[in-house]
Amino acid sequence: MTAVYLVIFGTVALLGLTVVILFGWAIKSGQLQDFQRGATSIFDADEPEGEPTDWFPDQDAKHLDGDSDSQLGR
Repeated sequence: MTAVYLVIFGTVALLGLTVVILFGWAIKSGQLQDFQRGATSIFDADEPEGEPTDWFPDQDAKHLDGDSDSQLGR
């Protein structure tokens, strides 16, 4: 039973150390500096920021801004 506790404790300690090392790397390399740029980098001209372009198939696209017929391909 002691061996099981040692394995569990060793695993938890190793994972904890890994998390601390990776968090230190993220801070040192600037991964946590500019969240806004990363959050808006997925938008482009086809899907501009703040404009919904998706809808569920069972819903009408009237809630979208603009002409819903042209966005549906009609």
